[in-house]
Amino acid sequence: MLNKKIIGSGAEAVIYLDDNVIKDRIKKSYRIKEIDERLRKSRIRREAKIFDKLAAIGFPAPRLIKSDGKEILEMGFIKGYKVRDILEKKDYVALCGEVGRKIAVLHNNTIIHGDLTTSNMILKDEVYFIDFGLSFFSHKIEDMAVDLHLLKQALESKHYTIWEECFKAALDAYRKESKDGELVLKRLDVVEKRGRYKGKRK
Repeated sequence: MLNKKIIGSGAEAVIYLDDNVIKDRIKKSYRIKEIDERLRKSRIRREAKIFDKLAAIGFPAPRLIKSDGKEILEMGFIKGYKVRDILEKKDYVALCGEVGRKIAVLHNNTIIHGDLTTSNMILKDEVYFIDFGLSFFSHKIEDMAVDLHLLKQALESKHYTIWEECFKAALDAYRKESKDGELVLKRLDVVEKRGRYKGKRK
């Protein structure tokens, strides 16, 4: 992989670009070797299962090409613009409505993204979601509400001049498309109040 271009890195993985995107879950020297191997294997297999489900429902996301089942995922490359970089320049209300609808599709299929930021969305012919490294399967209303709360935090942080309009558009679309929209949004209120309460205690 030394000849491949690094296009991203984080605490858990390094992302390379060749013809395709290659994700390498890096070894952690501070972990006991056997535990580290087990964790990396379980996480890479979980992510591969997420990609299989995304492909099965035709969701706009990278397509999994192959995985070694231990630490490597190879995915198709989506060439476009990060929503983070173009949101203010586009019809952001319409774009965020699309984002909300697509989050509802994920949740309707029990997929929790876990890192809903505009850095993890690519605008090509439509909005594609990327980076499912923190994703997992869940039927829980709480997990869906937390997913939306993460989106709100990301919008507030990166798009502070328009975040309220953006988040409202996302929630309005989500409510219409989600099987449990009203329950999730009620739970979102609880999640946000809990966050404010914790903030006051610090």
